[in-house]
Amino acid sequence: MDDDELLAQRFEEHRSHLRAVGYRMLGSLSEADDAVQEAWLRLSRSDADAVENLGGWLTTVVGRVCLDMLRSRTSRREDPLDVYVPDPVISSLSGTDPEAEALVTDSVGLAMLVVLDTLAPAERLAFVLHDMFAVPFDEIAPIVGKSVAATRQLASRGRRRVGEAPVPDPDLARQREVVDAWIAASRGGDFDALLSLLDPDVVLRVDGGVLAAATTKLVHGAENVAGQAITYQRFAPLARVVLVNGTVGMVAAPEGQALSVMSLAIVGGKVVRIDILTDPERLARLDLAGLGD
Repeated sequence: MDDDELLAQRFEEHRSHLRAVGYRMLGSLSEADDAVQEAWLRLSRSDADAVENLGGWLTTVVGRVCLDMLRSRTSRREDPLDVYVPDPVISSLSGTDPEAEALVTDSVGLAMLVVLDTLAPAERLAFVLHDMFAVPFDEIAPIVGKSVAATRQLASRGRRRVGEAPVPDPDLARQREVVDAWIAASRGGDFDALLSLLDPDVVLRVDGGVLAAATTKLVHGAENVAGQAITYQRFAPLARVVLVNGTVGMVAAPEGQALSVMSLAIVGGKVVRIDILTDPERLARLDLAGLGD
């Protein structure tokens, strides 16, 4: 094995970790892959033998790349109604998917990613690298161009905002009960049953992207959200129960082609947040093979 092959092998040992960093930073699987690829290019052009801690070095490189991507995104994004649902990580209810688990450990649900997306780029970087990946502040500070003390403050602000995200009930069996009840009520057009499953202050977010912008919406309140569910009653028979970012959710995918992905944040047996992706462009990139029924 020559030096280039050895370096590539060493890099591959860190790929899943780096992709997880990119996903938390960007909320986009394709952009996370781009950030990881850029890290490889930078490594291949550097003096790798001089790097004492390759994993730490690569983590900070991915952080720098993601920070630049976030800043560029902030300057160009024009989301309708300011609604954006991050890329979902979908896996089967049965069995394990190591790649999916690596991406969504530490309860990185869609609701948390939505909150992360409201942070300023430097706040997001400081919080993600320190709180989720234990990178010391003195290594993060040069990336954001701040003092260590100022970097701590960035992470602290991010931490406070992330604390606003709902923390789903940990019992997947209980989550499944609520989701099954939701599907049954939706199929039957039972408004009262849907209402009984919703927290009074539930929030529904639907992201249709550019190609399905008419479906994009932000809805508040149990009655309004239940009304929306009744509107989409005809799609209920297509629902397949899956794990969406580690919690029980649904995907509508006739003949293996995803039409929508729904994530429900269930707290105390009630649905407090619903995030739905209906963007055809991003849905087309989802790998649904092997999910089962």
